[in-house]
Amino acid sequence: MDESQEQGAVEADPRMLARQVALDVADESDQVGDFVHSIPMDDGVEDFRFACLMRGYEGWQWSVTLYHDVERGQWSVDESSLVPTETALRPPAWVPWKDRLRSSDLSMTDALGTDPNDPRLEDGFLPTRKPADAGHSDAADTGTDHQGADHADATAADGAAHKAAGAADGVSGATADHATSDASADADADEDGDEDTRQVAEEFALTRRHVLSPLGRSQTAKRWYEGPHGPKSLSTRTAGGKVCETCGFMVPLQGELGTMFGVCANAWSPDDGRVVSLDHGCGEHSEIEPPETAPLWVQSKPAFDDLHIDILDTGQRGEHGHVELLESLTDTDPNEIDDDDDHGDDGHDNERGDTER
Repeated sequence: MDESQEQGAVEADPRMLARQVALDVADESDQVGDFVHSIPMDDGVEDFRFACLMRGYEGWQWSVTLYHDVERGQWSVDESSLVPTETALRPPAWVPWKDRLRSSDLSMTDALGTDPNDPRLEDGFLPTRKPADAGHSDAADTGTDHQGADHADATAADGAAHKAAGAADGVSGATADHATSDASADADADEDGDEDTRQVAEEFALTRRHVLSPLGRSQTAKRWYEGPHGPKSLSTRTAGGKVCETCGFMVPLQGELGTMFGVCANAWSPDDGRVVSLDHGCGEHSEIEPPETAPLWVQSKPAFDDLHIDILDTGQRGEHGHVELLESLTDTDPNEIDDDDDHGDDGHDNERGDTER
């Protein structure tokens, strides 16, 4: 088969054409495996798949997309690439930097700021006041009621001639008194309610611009409870049932978090100044009694006493003659040695003189 016939056979069989394209794209011919399957697409397009034998691409396939021109009876190449399958070895999904960052990655000088739409926060409590008009209208109504009550009291004090009218006015006055008392009670209730709300807001510091939302409190409780100062720590297992809830050094928190956590205030505890769960334990509980004092240690005599001098009886030394001579010279007075020398010189001089004579 000549070259033209071979080219015609390749064009006639799209699978051979797709394999030839995959071989041209691959670095080496042994990287293209057997034919897997083909995927028909719209408008005469078909995707041919071949196994990929390239190292590091397990589960991948060579994809060669061909277009079939029906009128001409020819196949043309659209594109070729490597595509993964369900069993392909692929890198982990990319995670944005803001989602990869953890609180432990930040140093003391780093600051990220807070997102304005952070779901962990919500608006704080802003105390409101009643409109001025409402206050004036309530006062006007109250004044009218008081006037009706005064008129009813005055009518009830009339003479016997106006007894019936006085009785009727008395009933009207009683109704006005009841209405006045109800209005006063509602006003007092509103004032008491506002006062209670204000006290609660001040006690829990809810007047800040933002406070923790239920989601923020839930995430905080979960993080603290599962952390090293929760009930799963090693110190809790060795605390012998002495937990922070009954410790005198535990300072409770306010709000919902106070039902689960407190702050340790024991200077001798490893958790001093940290938030601990009520069922946490550190071993320095306030109700643990100190250990019993051991008896005093009695100092025994030392094996060698270097504060005293021991006198030992030694025998006669066998020393050499020159050592004894040196010792005798050391013990002799130097003046005596000089006198002897002078006397000796005079004697020699006299002897020399006698000889000369």
